[in-house]
Amino acid sequence: MVESITEHITKIRSNLPKSVRLIAVTKQVSVNAIRIAYAAGIRNFGENKVQEAEEKQAQLQDLSDITWHLIGHLQSNKVAKALKHFQWIHSVDSLKLAKRLDRLAGELYCSPNICLQVKILPDPNKYGWSVSELMTDLPKLNQCENLKIQGVMTIPPQGLDHLQTLSVFDQTQDLVQEIRQKNFSNLKIHELSMGMSEDYHLAVTAGSTMVRLGRILFGERYFNEIPRACQDEN
Repeated sequence: MVESITEHITKIRSNLPKSVRLIAVTKQVSVNAIRIAYAAGIRNFGENKVQEAEEKQAQLQDLSDITWHLIGHLQSNKVAKALKHFQWIHSVDSLKLAKRLDRLAGELYCSPNICLQVKILPDPNKYGWSVSELMTDLPKLNQCENLKIQGVMTIPPQGLDHLQTLSVFDQTQDLVQEIRQKNFSNLKIHELSMGMSEDYHLAVTAGSTMVRLGRILFGERYFNEIPRACQDEN
């Protein structure tokens, strides 16, 4: 296991531009596997669920330079915990959630890094703004003074071919450029969180600055003994 994870990480890191941040997605991956990835040079780890991340972080307190990224849907009742356990939240998918994060971040005296989740194509299986909805909400998002809104995150719908997937990524890049041209004071959009194991090479071609890779790094999942409650809750 040690050799395979290390080899996968070394190979992928050698092929990624230095401008692209590799986030190792560790949903249902064991703490031992996370330590192997850390030893191989990974410092950014992504989790889908707040409670699962909390359990793992308790066992990894000696690795103090890890940056934790929340990449899964965030329920409003888990916002306070998310702010305490993650430096990055990629999945801010509504104005309501952004406002709640902003208010609680002010109360907790923290300034989380935020990506706005957008759906370039209609997709009933994904959370996020449509492009038109996001453009309408930008002035109100700009009022969120306690959030560092730095990027846009997208996940293409399933079933697209390579050209269709690349088009989604290209359109996301175009959206970021359009937002930047509006010169909002509190929206400093310079990060593009897009690309997973099966399509990250296309995302990098389109300008992604953060790729979220799980299966391609860890191979067959090495499950930790995570309580079922932690697996079922966000």
